[in-house]
Order: sequence, then structure tokens, then C-alpha cells
Amino acid sequence: MKPVVNQVADRRQVMIGIAIIGVVFFIIGFVSWVNSILIPYFRIACELTNYQSYFVTFSFYIAYLVMSVPVAYLLKRTGYKKGMMYGFFCLAAGALLFVPAALNRAYWIFLAGLFTMGTGLSVLQASANPYITIIGPIESAARRISIMGVCNKFAGIVSPLIFAAVVLGKSQELLRTVEEGLLAGADKEAALNELIRGVILPYSVLALLLVGIGLFIYRSVLPDINPEDEDEKVAAANSDKTSVFQFPYLVLGVLALFLHVGTQVIAIDTIISYAGSMGVGLLEAKFFPAYTLGATILGYMLGILLIPKVLSQKNALIICTALGLVLSFGVVFVDADVSFLGHDANLSIWFLASLGFPNSLIYAGIWPHAIRDLGRFTKIGSSLLVMALCGNAILPLVYGKMADATSLQQGYWVLIPCFLYLIWYAVYGYRITSWNRK
Repeated sequence: MKPVVNQVADRRQVMIGIAIIGVVFFIIGFVSWVNSILIPYFRIACELTNYQSYFVTFSFYIAYLVMSVPVAYLLKRTGYKKGMMYGFFCLAAGALLFVPAALNRAYWIFLAGLFTMGTGLSVLQASANPYITIIGPIESAARRISIMGVCNKFAGIVSPLIFAAVVLGKSQELLRTVEEGLLAGADKEAALNELIRGVILPYSVLALLLVGIGLFIYRSVLPDINPEDEDEKVAAANSDKTSVFQFPYLVLGVLALFLHVGTQVIAIDTIISYAGSMGVGLLEAKFFPAYTLGATILGYMLGILLIPKVLSQKNALIICTALGLVLSFGVVFVDADVSFLGHDANLSIWFLASLGFPNSLIYAGIWPHAIRDLGRFTKIGSSLLVMALCGNAILPLVYGKMADATSLQQGYWVLIPCFLYLIWYAVYGYRITSWNRK
């Protein structure tokens, strides 16, 4: 698998390509991480249980599992550049579905819109991730992914705050009234309808912006790449391979990525509801996803500075998975109130927010380990890794079930086995190149 710098004559064109992919990652983050505030927002406005509210993430991310193979065929026909345009158009269609959903206060239409947006993101993920991985030496792939992660997570910081300002800003008193259960009957129904219709204008504007960005990328100078070009050494090593499943480190990496993204979305998308269960109101709790993502950006920045000159991406992966396990135990077992950053909150909430730091470099460590030396199997390998992002859909539902059965805090036990497997993959699993032990 040749770095793309060998395929594109103009190095300036490559740098422009990286900048454009950075925009793609920003949009991916913006529309993904706003789910952290959509979950409690829909739970209140559509009168849902915790379990029902987490179908926000399920509907959004299950598209990665359902649509990744069709997306691979789409990209084979259209190429990455035109495929990205279609991905943005699909995002816009999903955003527009929020309009009839809000007018009817129909949760299932919201979920259909989220699934449509998730489909658009699966196109963007299948294009952008392999592109940024092979645009330079594989040893520094984690550094490039970290740069993209900064774009993604910065968008994740601002998107819930923008949503809160635009959608909830004029409805703060109404929201408090509904949360405190002071309304009933027709008054409550009218208040809920007014609350939910706050999404109509912002999501309509978002749809127009997404169409514009899609057209911009299609008309840009973004260079095309062929990730399946093989150098002689890789071609020789893969000459007897007939299936992508003959690469154990890829298959095990798919499971690792599935568990990792699940733990990441649990840490971000459940923190507002968890803080609420600890007595923190929604209008104050809206800041906690930003703290989690801020910790993630800090991790990314360290990755950019240290990898690979000071710290190898292999050792970074080991350190981050181990730290994730330690913090997970803190979330489950710690019960003490502290005052920090102007919030009087349980310490376990801050442990949950701190998971953003180790999670920052786990994704960046798994992807290059799993996709290395695939050669002609790179596209299908990338599709499998994108399918693994459905962990974002499934693990929050597991958490929601456990939380309803026990408590929101004890539901975080789901994180422990995930990080145990991630440690195993970081230490040993990524090295397995054959299913047959000799």
C-alpha cells in the first residue's frame, strides 16, 4: 500500500487535500456529538424512558453497520470525491426530516432522520479515514488522525453549546417548567409541542449548509487516491490471500474499534443524563460533553506533539487503554461531591468526563494497526472498520438497559470488559498475522 504522496505529483495539492478532509471531520463531529444533548432533549420533549432515549445513538450509528457494504460499492463507482458529495447530500436529507418530525412530535421520524444522517456519515467515514491514514508514512498515521480528531472534537465541543443556545436559549423557563413537572394535560401537551419545534429552523439551515459543503468539495481540487496500490513487498506477502478475513489483526481490530467507539460515545452522550441523576440540571449539565471533548482534544494535541518522535503509537495505545480502565473503575465506584470549574458535582462525573483523554489516541492507534499492509484488500478492510462504528449504536443501548435495571452509575460496568479487551489488543492482538499458531 503506497502512501498517497507517491501518487500525487503536486505536494501542495496533498496539503489542500488534508485541509479539506479536516473540514469533513469537523462536520462529522458537529452532527455526531450534538446527540449528547439530543438524548435528554428528546427524553423530555417526547416523554421517553432512558432506554428509549438512547435509540438516538442507535438509529444514528446503526447505519454504519447496515450501510457500510453498499457504501463500499458506491465509492467504487463514484470515487471518493463524488462520494463525499453524496454523503453531504444524505446528511442534508436527514436534517430536513427533523421538520415533519417536530411538527408532529413524532419520535420515530426523528429516528429516521438520524438514520439517514448516519448513512451520510458512513460515506464520509469510509472516504476520509483511509485517505488520511495512507496520505503519508504509516508510522505517523496516528499523528495525522490526531489532527483530524482535533477538528472532529472541537466541533463536538461547540455543537451541543450551539444547540443549547439556538434551540433552548428562548425556552429555558419552559424547559424548567416541564422538567419540574409543573404542567399537566393540555398545558403540558402545548408546552412539549412548543419545545420540540425549536429544532425546525436550525436544522433547515443546517441542511442548506450541508448541500453547499457537498458541492464545494465536489468542485474542489481534492486529489483522488487509490488506496489499493501495493508495493512489491506487500504484494508478495498477500499473494496467497483470497479474503480480508485472512488478516487476524484486522478482524481483531474491528472488534477493538467496535468496543472503543462504544465506550467513547457512552462517555459523551450519557454524561448529561448521568449528571442530571446526580442533581445537575440540563441547562448546567450541557457543559459536561464539552469537558469530555476538551479532554479528548488535549490528548490529541499531545499525540500530535509526541507521536512518533517521542512516543510510538503502539505505546500510546497501551497507555491510553490502561488509563481508560482505571478511570472506568473510578466512574463505577467513586461517590463523593467536589466543586470544580464552577460546578458542585459528584466526582464520578469528572472521572467520566476524563475518559475523553485516553479515548483520544485509542482510535488513532487501532486504525493504522488494523489497516496496515492490506494492499488490494484496503477498501473492504476500511468498510469493515467503518461497520465497527456501529458500536456507537449498540453499547449505549446495553448501558441504557443496565442503567434502567440498576442505576445510571452502575450501568457504567459495561466499560470494564471493553477496556480489558482493548488492553489485550494493544499489547498482543495487533501482532497476530495468522490464525494458525506454529
